Amino acid sequence: MSRILVTTEIPAPGMDILRAAGEVDLREVDHQQLVEACASGGYSVVVSQLRDRFDAELLESASLVGISNYAVGFDNIDIAAATQRGVTVANTPGVLTDSTADIAMLLILSTARRAVEADAFVRSGAFTGWEPELLLGSDVSGRVLGLAGFGRIARATARRALGFGMTVKFCPRPPGDREVSENELGEFAGRVEHASWDEIVTSSDFLSLHVPLSDSTHHLVDTAVLGAMKPSAIVINTARGPVVDEAALVTALREGAVAAAGLDVYEREPALEPGLAELPNTVLLPHVGSATVSVRSEMARLCATNAAAMFGGSMPPHPVNPDAWSHAG
Repeated sequence: MSRILVTTEIPAPGMDILRAAGEVDLREVDHQQLVEACASGGYSVVVSQLRDRFDAELLESASLVGISNYAVGFDNIDIAAATQRGVTVANTPGVLTDSTADIAMLLILSTARRAVEADAFVRSGAFTGWEPELLLGSDVSGRVLGLAGFGRIARATARRALGFGMTVKFCPRPPGDREVSENELGEFAGRVEHASWDEIVTSSDFLSLHVPLSDSTHHLVDTAVLGAMKPSAIVINTARGPVVDEAALVTALREGAVAAAGLDVYEREPALEPGLAELPNTVLLPHVGSATVSVRSEMARLCATNAAAMFGGSMPPHPVNPDAWSHAG
């Protein structure tokens, strides 16, 4: 009998929705075990995490109807190979926009004002009283925020930054560009500036990354980009780790090519580039962009609803590759 494989328990109400749909097998698997499970014929749907890698080789042998990813991103899945094999992939879009933008703004503020350093300073017992030049940081209000990308999370970040009196520039599709109409800008028309990627890099006091991971955005921020930024600039990444060349970033932070970095994602997550954790001019979070009770619960509901639909023979509400469904039929 076909079952639903769940590689990590998801929050309520997700598991209840899944168990109401069919038999659930909840177990952690390494990559080889995942390959074997997908090829076994015992599962029609997998509820997966970003750490579960569905490459072309796995999908070639897979006997699946669908994969429901507990994430808005899906760079852990070879979408082209899944579509070719008739495996529908679903995700959880639209629910983590505000929570991730909150984290981007948190990283902007905490790096600029050296909040983590200051917290450690007080906890160590080194604080002996107010001093005129103790832990001086950077201003946020009046500074330039450059946004790489201008999708939902970037727009939500812009909304917050404007509230702090920042000047906001954006490049919608770095390292290239595209036209953006006043109609598309909507509430941001006349409030933000469309700029080239080169201008974003050279003029920003804060560079915040909001692009999907692709061939064109892999190492979007590399040695050349870091070298072209202001020495006082701060890099913020809440997108995907490999968008930044982490080794180049460590070197730039050590040598003063940029002032600081605030990261919620990492190139080889959960591993960090050697030297990164020792740098005092970094704020490092453990991929918590969507980590609020309400957001993770809604993600679980969407993820489980996607899985239940595919398990029951219906197109999921949020397909990434809808063509795969007809291809499978």
